[in-house]
Formats: sequence, structure tokens, C-alpha cells
Amino acid sequence: MKKSTKRLFGIVLAATLVSPAAMSADSVKSLRGHSELEDTRKADSMKRVQKDTAPIQRSYIQQPPLIPHSIRGYRISQKNNKCLSCHSWENYREFGATKISQTHFTNRDGIDLADVSPGRFFCTQCHVPQTDTAPLVNNSFKPVDALNKR
Repeated sequence: MKKSTKRLFGIVLAATLVSPAAMSADSVKSLRGHSELEDTRKADSMKRVQKDTAPIQRSYIQQPPLIPHSIRGYRISQKNNKCLSCHSWENYREFGATKISQTHFTNRDGIDLADVSPGRFFCTQCHVPQTDTAPLVNNSFKPVDALNKR
């Protein structure tokens, strides 16, 4: 048998052994536990975000700042970004908002741009509003400040 034929046979055999059909349904577990689609409960109502609070303290190093206000109805598209109406370098003083970081003007090649980098234009990829809600699963996470007190 040729070497390439043996290799192809080995690949086909391995793929057959780990195919989705060969995997047990019990091997994948959800954090929410097992439930049939028809048995799931109605989704929770939207959590309310406090209106215009002070900046929210970060929990870990390099965490993107959380948004301390509601963003419901904000539009962010290729041509429009509602966030920039308050947080741009031109407008932040007028609105008392935090200005966009200088890092948002550097593209992936390290070149400084005159406008927000396309990779940083869609703010909600990293920045999210914070609500006071219970975690989905229990955890023992402690903010950085708590870890520094040891």
C-alpha cells in the first residue's frame, strides 16, 4: 500500500470514530443544565441600566470600561456611531463624557490615524452596559483589588 493511501485511510478511520453521530448526547453539557427546547421558560425581562452613573470601577487589568448608562436605541453602523456624538475628542467636554482613548486611533499595523480605527469603531464589541443581576452560574471571582490585599 502506498504511503499516501495509508495516510488517507487513517484520516477516514479517525473521522469515522469521532463523527458527531458517534458522539453521545450526554457528552455535551450546558451551564444551565439539560432541558428540552419546548420545556424552557420565558426569557427574563430586560434588566434596567441605571441612568448616567459615575464610571464603573473595573474588575481586572485591561478590562474595557463598562458603559454607565443605557444604550438602548443607539445605532452603530459603518456610517453612524451614536457613541461618538458624546465621547469623541471634539464633543466629550461639552457633554461631560469620557473621551475615547488614544489607542482607538491606532490601526492593527500600529499606524496612528486621524479618525477612530475601523477595528475600534464598533464600541459594543468590547464595552457593555452593566446591570445589577445575578450571575448565570456561581463563581468565586474576586476583583483585582481584593487579590492585591493578600
